[in-house]
Amino acid sequence: QVQLVESGGGSVQAGGSLRLSCAASGDTFDYYHIGWFRQVPGKKREGVSCISGSDEKTRYVDSAKGRFTISIDNSKDTVYLQMDSLKPEDTGVYYCAADLMPVCNPHADIKTSLYDLWGQGTQVTVSS
Repeated sequence: QVQLVESGGGSVQAGGSLRLSCAASGDTFDYYHIGWFRQVPGKKREGVSCISGSDEKTRYVDSAKGRFTISIDNSKDTVYLQMDSLKPEDTGVYYCAADLMPVCNPHADIKTSLYDLWGQGTQVTVSS
């Protein structure tokens, strides 16, 4: 079973960029679907983007389209979330999650309930 470790969070000013990494250990990402989620205090964890490890099909929520890019490096078993043009509303703890089921559907919502495996999260703070 894969374990997930996120890194790359930090504090930036609005308009800046960050690249988050989600590294897998114990297994390969080849057969997983991987998602990135954001949570702010007092609110539900929400999906931001996801990718299929096998065919690299992707999905973004509307607020991330054009600003965030999800990618996978299968040689390193790492998924990245490149976040550009960051806004204060992007602030939160970012989690990566994985599942063996085909849960990353380009035409469906990115739902927390569909992912079984979770990392510990990394904090992203965007100041205005």
